[in-house]
Formats: sequence, C-alpha cells, structure tokens
Amino acid sequence: MVATEPFLPLARAVARQQGLESLAVVTVAHPIGGVRPEQLDDRLAAAVDAVAAALLTPPDEVATGPTTTVPTTTVPTTGPTATVHEAPGDVLAFLSFAEQRRWADGLPMVPPTEELVARAVAATGRDAGEVLGLVPPSNRGATVAAVAANAVMAGCPPELTPVVVAAVQAVLEPRFNLQALTTTTHPVTPLVVVHGPVVAELGFNAGANVFGQGNRANAGVGRALRLVLQNIGEARPGETDRATHGTPGKYAYCIAENAAASPFATFHEARGGGPAGAVTVHGGEGPHNVNDHGSTDAAGILTAIAGTLANLGHNNLYLRGQVLLVLGPEHAEVLARDGYDRRRIQEAVHAHPRARVSLAGVSAGNLDRYRRTAPHVFAGVPGDGVVPVLDGPDSLLVMVAGGPGKHSVLVPTFGTTEAVTVDVTAPRPGGAPDG
Repeated sequence: MVATEPFLPLARAVARQQGLESLAVVTVAHPIGGVRPEQLDDRLAAAVDAVAAALLTPPDEVATGPTTTVPTTTVPTTGPTATVHEAPGDVLAFLSFAEQRRWADGLPMVPPTEELVARAVAATGRDAGEVLGLVPPSNRGATVAAVAANAVMAGCPPELTPVVVAAVQAVLEPRFNLQALTTTTHPVTPLVVVHGPVVAELGFNAGANVFGQGNRANAGVGRALRLVLQNIGEARPGETDRATHGTPGKYAYCIAENAAASPFATFHEARGGGPAGAVTVHGGEGPHNVNDHGSTDAAGILTAIAGTLANLGHNNLYLRGQVLLVLGPEHAEVLARDGYDRRRIQEAVHAHPRARVSLAGVSAGNLDRYRRTAPHVFAGVPGDGVVPVLDGPDSLLVMVAGGPGKHSVLVPTFGTTEAVTVDVTAPRPGGAPDG
C-alpha cells in the first residue's frame, strides 16, 4: 500500500480490515493533491525503490522508516467479551481515567457502572451480547452492551438507548458508507434525525434551536453515536479520522422532526417509519442557513433555497448524492399556503434555474476531476457552462423542524452516502433488568 505520511495510521487500519496485518505501507511526502505533476517527480522516484523493496522482502523482514509494516494484531470480527474495569466514580477522576484509555471526547463523562449499563441494555429488550454489526475502520463488533456503555458515558438515561441502537444500526448499513464518512478529510459526520411518536415521548427538541444546545435527548443520542464510532470503530482524530477541520457536529449531531408544525405529510410518514418512531441518519456537513425574511410567497422562498444550494464548495456538486432541506415552520407554512407539498417542493428546487452552478472560472484541474467523477453531469459541458446541483427531485430530502423565525436550513452531504432509516424499538420503561 502507498500512502502519504499523515495517512499512515489510516493505511494500517485499512490493511487490518482486509486481514493483511503484515502488509507493507510505503509513505510519500504529503501533500500530493493540488501539486503540479512535475513537482511530484522526485517524490515518486524516491518511492519507487521503497515499493520495490517492500514487494521483494518477506513481511517479517520489512524495514522500518519510509516503509513500515502494519503491527500484527488480531482485530475481532465479533462482539468483544465485556471487560469490567476498576474505575473511579468521581466524574473528574473518571474523565482522567477515560482519557488515559482514549475513551473520551474532551467533555465530562458519566462512569458506566455495571448497574447503569445493565439498565440501559434492559431498556432495549435485546441481549447484551447481540452484535449489531462491525464498526469501521476497526471493524470491531458493536454489541448491545458496548453501545449501552457508550450511551451511559454520553449521559443518556436508559430509555434513550433504543434510539442510540437504531442510529448505530442505520450507520452500519453499507449504503450509508460509514467507512468513508469516518475517515475522510471532509467536515462531515452522521446527523441523526429522530421522527415519529418517540420524539414527544422521550423529550427530543424539534422546535427552537433544534440544531443547538440545551436538550439532553438530542445531545445524548448524538454524542453516544460519536462515542461508538470512536471507541468501537476507533475513528480517532488525526489518526483514522482524517478530517482537515472537522465539525462541532462530531461532538453531538441530532435533531428531531417538528411534526406538529408540518403543514404537509410528515417526514416520518415519508420515510415509512414504524409505530414507535424511527431515526434517519444523514451523512451531513454543518447546517447552512437559508435566510429569507422578505418573501411573502413560495416563489421567493424557493429562490432563496435554490440559491443557497448552488455553490462550488460542497461535495454534492460532483459526488452528487442527497441534500437535506430542513424547513422552518414559517417558511413551510408559506409554501403549503401556495399549494406546495413535499413532492412539489422537491421538483421545484430541482428544476429551479438558481439551483445551477456556473463553471466559469473553475480550474482545469477541478473540471477534470468533476468530469471523471460524474460524467453523467459534466461530460460535454463547456468550461463556461452550467450544471444542476441535484440529480433529481429525490436527491432533496425535505422535513420541517425548528421554531419561530424566517429561516430554513440546508445540510449538504459527503456525496457518496445515502440516508438510512431504522425503526426504534419501543423502550422498556425505567430500564429495569428482567428478573
């Protein structure tokens, strides 16, 4: 394997995923993107000798230095056996304990005592040893008990654990592409959207400041999922998590649908959610505000939405995929008053002339990248042409959330990811263990 120097930990993780613990990794000086080809000649020439040496040397004799080997460690592909640690009960002392073991995210944590974890598991109605799936990039098994322990550390009361379990199941669906989302340099992370009866029953915030602070359910579920990705999947900043800047959403990223304020069929109905409720995970960037205080009709609001959507900077331009539109209730009410339901909004934004991006001034290198990545969009388009941001109406997901104010929100994605919906199993009251 060949990787640039900062990506060596990720290269090792990928090798372990493939069962190639002794695979040699040859490193090349970083960066290579955005560098003129002639400037890469010396770096590549130096790497050729290292590649030859790695290919011709038995794995147990590969030299250290520019060429390194993956440590020969065994990565479990099923749920790990639970290990009980003697840990301090004091919150600050436990935080130091957790930081030493690389379990922490920088914020105080609740010590996951055996009693608290047992209550969290009981609330799910599942067996503690049930494996929900393998979490990349480590490909370690996520047992219900392990997920519950991370939910406890995140501050979730037992009744929130079924929601966390559903979110974990959703991100592990192959079409969500969690491997890419957790290792990319792009500032994306799973956004958990909670919808259906569980929103009101468990106290999720779907109104004012829905993307912000102040609600234990939103913060707890979002943070618990991140701890699962970090502590089971080993997506750690600067190592396998290669985000250039990251995003505050990597602490906690969870919102809920404001079904009561939706003037058309709810997101829960559109996603086919179950009777207790469901979660939909979306591989999103941070929320991009759509400010429209002046429009008094649907046409004006749709123009503001389309214009906010169309920009050169987000991945959906060339990696395509889905974008989430979170309509504020006041914008949604105007759209519905003028005869727009969810489908008509999707169609109108997709077809809108402002939902197009001009390629004028785009560098030759970027145009080449766009054409190779999305030929169905860019092939044959001249350098001064325009292209649509969305492949079709279904590329725009639409829901209502938030409180009073003339704002909506767009959440672009990594691109090569698909939103996944998983039903929430009705939580068991109190999380009291059976028997």
